[in-house]
Amino acid sequence: MSGTLYVVGTPIGNLGDLSPRGLQTLSDCDFIAAEDTRVTLKLLTHFGIRKTLVSYHEHNRRERGEEILSRLLAGENCALVTDAGMPAISDPGEDLVRLCHEHGVAVAAVPGPCAFATALAVSGMPAGRFTFEGFLSVNKQSRREHLQSLAGEMRTMLFYEAPHKLPATLRDLYAAFGDRRIAIVREITKVYEEVIRTTLSEAVRRIETEPVKGEIVLVVEGAPQPVRTEVTLDDAVESALLKMEEGFSPTDAAKAAAKQTGLKKGDIYKALTERREADD
Repeated sequence: MSGTLYVVGTPIGNLGDLSPRGLQTLSDCDFIAAEDTRVTLKLLTHFGIRKTLVSYHEHNRRERGEEILSRLLAGENCALVTDAGMPAISDPGEDLVRLCHEHGVAVAAVPGPCAFATALAVSGMPAGRFTFEGFLSVNKQSRREHLQSLAGEMRTMLFYEAPHKLPATLRDLYAAFGDRRIAIVREITKVYEEVIRTTLSEAVRRIETEPVKGEIVLVVEGAPQPVRTEVTLDDAVESALLKMEEGFSPTDAAKAAAKQTGLKKGDIYKALTERREADD
């Protein structure tokens, strides 16, 4: 019988955020697959846990993933962790989780902190609907194309960013989106945790003279709702008449106009009939 891959969320700053269940899972598993074994060793040492660590990251995920899978299929249990937060979110752990599912290995979640969700919660930005975009490409053209594709996105957008890339990213965000609200959330749960609520234009100016440090999540306001023009019954009838000129029957023309305008088919059909009778 195969073992289980436990996807364990670890603290994003404050070690006190490791859940009791997460602590128990790290203690009980046979081995731990870690993004950076040095980072995870500090966590384990803090809690007095001695456990075999296996390096699993972007550059060795293919071959190491197969090795981890073999051990799981042999019956061992593995805890998958990233340096901070939930594994498999903007993280190569996604590949290992998929590999386990493909080979019938059980995958269990041990929830923990997640930087983008935490940043959204403290940002004060609309959180009913949002899209997580992860890290933007370091390639200038790819990054700008990505942002242009999001110019009309009306949901709140979240990005991860490194301090040294922040000025260029803010400039590209401003160029792609115009002047919208933004929250720059950094060092979440750490001593210097900060939420900078401002606009993109002001953020561009500010970061040039006041650079920030630490892990950063950008929470950007979505595009404004488009102004809807009120559609009248006369507009719907005109649309139906055009459909009839294309060969539609009155019933089908009214149905097509209803789908296009959102008005009731029966009302359109009645007004269409009255218009045609008046024109005869």
